[in-house]
Amino acid sequence: MKEDLYNVPAFAGLDCHRTELTVKKSRFITSVFHVSTGEEAKAAIDHVCREFSDASHNCFAYNAGKPGSTAVCGCSDDGEPHGTAGRPMLNVVLHSDVGELCVVVTRYFGGILLGTGGLVKAYQDSVKLALEDLPLTVRMIPAFITACFEHRYITVFLRLLPNFRAEIIDSNFADKAFYHVRLPQSEVENFRQKLIEMTKGQVDFAEVKN
Repeated sequence: MKEDLYNVPAFAGLDCHRTELTVKKSRFITSVFHVSTGEEAKAAIDHVCREFSDASHNCFAYNAGKPGSTAVCGCSDDGEPHGTAGRPMLNVVLHSDVGELCVVVTRYFGGILLGTGGLVKAYQDSVKLALEDLPLTVRMIPAFITACFEHRYITVFLRLLPNFRAEIIDSNFADKAFYHVRLPQSEVENFRQKLIEMTKGQVDFAEVKN
């Protein structure tokens, strides 16, 4: 998938996707949230900590940006031995090909110690299980472009849009047809070239911020 098109959880706010894994009588409950800022991640984590306030641990990891980005990310072992929960969970998150992702794994201790390696595996497996059937949608980082051409090219233009994931934001029809279009950043140049070709060069463009 292109850099400006990537998967994110298909829900928002404090809605979450939840799975559960049992390892040697310990319950690992994983809650997955869609977050796009550090503040949203904190709100999601606090929500789970309040919901499972009696749990042994509420460990978390999040990446609030593109898949693999470490610009806005964080993790916590929440009392588990150092490096056995948060960091292993974050490694799964960063390699998941899903962006804007926050996971909180709640543990209820079952009375049997898992050891360092066992804890790492349990927390990573919990996140992997939750991601297996996570509902996803595609996030687009958009570019905006205005195209102006003669009316006789309108049909050609409209047929072109789906090939570039382009969406009409606004239009007007005076002496010529004017269309304000949103599309992925990576498609702008190809879109321009194709429209130039299909209108035999009789098109003017203007790129705008929104």
